[in-house]
Amino acid sequence: MSAATTRSRIPDRLCAEAVDLARSAAEEAAAPGIVGEHVSAVADGDRVVTHYFECKEPGYRGWRWAVTVARASRAKNVTLDETVLLPGPDALRAPEWVPWSERLRPGDMGPGDLLPTEAEDLRLEPGYTGEDEPPPDSALAEAGTDEEPGAAPAAALAESPVDVVADESPDSVSGSADIAVARGTITSVAEELGMRRARVLSRYGLHAAADRWEESFGPKTPMAQAAPAPCVSCGFLLPLAGSLRQAFGVCANEFSPADGHVVSLAYGCGGHSEAAVMPKPPRPPQPVHDSMATDAFPLRPPRDSGSVLTGAADESEDLGHS
Repeated sequence: MSAATTRSRIPDRLCAEAVDLARSAAEEAAAPGIVGEHVSAVADGDRVVTHYFECKEPGYRGWRWAVTVARASRAKNVTLDETVLLPGPDALRAPEWVPWSERLRPGDMGPGDLLPTEAEDLRLEPGYTGEDEPPPDSALAEAGTDEEPGAAPAAALAESPVDVVADESPDSVSGSADIAVARGTITSVAEELGMRRARVLSRYGLHAAADRWEESFGPKTPMAQAAPAPCVSCGFLLPLAGSLRQAFGVCANEFSPADGHVVSLAYGCGGHSEAAVMPKPPRPPQPVHDSMATDAFPLRPPRDSGSVLTGAADESEDLGHS
């Protein structure tokens, strides 16, 4: 450690005694009554001392008024150098500024908001570029060597029933009616399959989305831990397309907390289609009549009844008199 560094840590006597000068400078910069008690005097260098005063401003708790005074070599007059309000160790200050791209959270966007995507976004990668480049070992590559790069070979266009399909609609994707799409080319096939996009999801973006979905609706969530069965066996699950089909689907149960969300196949909830089959209401048994009373029955029915019993009684009576 050098001698100059050692001398800089010892405050200059005349500068350290200039407390009144420093206070008057602080009150002039602030207002009377705002500058509080003298806290300390710190040496900033040879014959340079900074005096710290408490700040009584309600909105600046823990801040301090810092007044720097200095003295020239072999001079006895102390002069004012700088007055500023600085935060102390326990000062109440605003949080560190964070760019908007890092402050944005899911759900912050509203109607009319635009979220620009950077050109080098790791979640995306170049998709269909619009160039019809055939494989290097194909016959189309040999036939198109003398033509413009990126153009469809003339032989392939000549064999097509309809060589060129012009887009004359005013709302076309290309934005102009004079741009033609050759039938049978990669451009037309990509447009038909819905793959004509400048950028598509990269592997990093795919994995990031899968991790985010699994964190919200995955097997480690409390809802899935208490579920009777996973979503892979639920009838309300709508599978996804592509490689995500093997691990995710969309919930279509309106009573589930994951309705309309992408869920892991290992996720589950109490709204599983086979969780509990509603039992049928029990059918009451047939009523049983139990009575100890006897019903009165006539021994001889009237003659005009015409029943079988009456006819039988008459016949037996005739046989007894014969």
